Amino acid sequence: MSLIRQHGALPKAEIAHKTGLSAQAVTVIINRLEADELLVRKTPQRGRVGQPLVPFALNSEGAFGIGLKVGRRSFDLTLIDLNGNVRATLHENVQYPSVIKLLAFLEKGIEALTLGLNSDLRERILGVGVATPYEIWSWAEEAGAPSEVLDEWKTFNFTQGITSIINLPVYVCNDDTAACSAELSFGNPHHFDNFMYVFIGTFIGGGVVLNGSLFTGKTGNAGAIGSLPQPVLDPQGKLSSQQLIMQSSLYILEQMLIDAGYDGKSLWQSSEYWGELGATLDDWIDKVADGLAYVALCSMAIFDFEAIVIDGAIPVTVREKIVRATAEKIAKSDTRGLSPCEVVSGTIGGKAQSIGCANLPLLANFSQDSRSLFN
Repeated sequence: MSLIRQHGALPKAEIAHKTGLSAQAVTVIINRLEADELLVRKTPQRGRVGQPLVPFALNSEGAFGIGLKVGRRSFDLTLIDLNGNVRATLHENVQYPSVIKLLAFLEKGIEALTLGLNSDLRERILGVGVATPYEIWSWAEEAGAPSEVLDEWKTFNFTQGITSIINLPVYVCNDDTAACSAELSFGNPHHFDNFMYVFIGTFIGGGVVLNGSLFTGKTGNAGAIGSLPQPVLDPQGKLSSQQLIMQSSLYILEQMLIDAGYDGKSLWQSSEYWGELGATLDDWIDKVADGLAYVALCSMAIFDFEAIVIDGAIPVTVREKIVRATAEKIAKSDTRGLSPCEVVSGTIGGKAQSIGCANLPLLANFSQDSRSLFN
């Protein structure tokens, strides 16, 4: 199914060729998936010698996933189908995340989210995926939240809390790993097999794809670029370090805008349009690109990535400026001994985390990545 999703539609003969399976084995698998209404037949391909080839594609209504994104400034509920199409979405801004606010949002939103599905289609919802920042209780000062409220997350059991509201399997994942899964499953038009994924949100984070699959590490926190210490000079000119979070995150831009007399809170109203923010935005973009160039060079040295894929809860025009600035800074660096690496834009956009967590139940049931994600 992952192969068919990647190519859109494939006939049995091509599936056998690409997988190395026998024609008989592919026929058995395809027949079973078609009987389960997970695949649909497309128009036969004519014009060749012999019988016309019948491509098979994913049935968009064959399965659904619900995603619950826990952000530091917002909550999202998202319903996607098997092809990754967003069927419904709900969003709520919060000053800071609390367990009580999350459960209230879920309880009032879950029924509204599935109103567009009839009873038969509701039976095809495979679970609830949860995307949450790693150690969401950390960085309380940077998040502008009371530490005692964030400390509640240390003992909160997502599975118990969610199943008390909706009786479905629950899958929990790092938020930026979830975003990376969305890019891998529904984007990645260049078909990169090895790339570092970057998501610029309230706090910057990332994910890793190796050999065409998500790589999550032993604790599920691979790609935690926000915690990467970057060398800096302190006010006395001595070498020190600060985490990338404190340089290349949206909360930094918010504070810069407030200091410059802008309404910094406007960033959280829309990730599609910010209006004219002048030199402050340009300064922030330069800081972000400095940090990402450093991350890219470190990643290139260790993993020999094909690409650095940059996305985020930011307008497309801002993302493109960051991509160009990062590529320019890498080009000006001493890269002797490093293989070239492309710097490109992600394709999912600001909802990547939300779509990614809704994708978790689908990955758990149909993907080879399920073991690395949930074990």
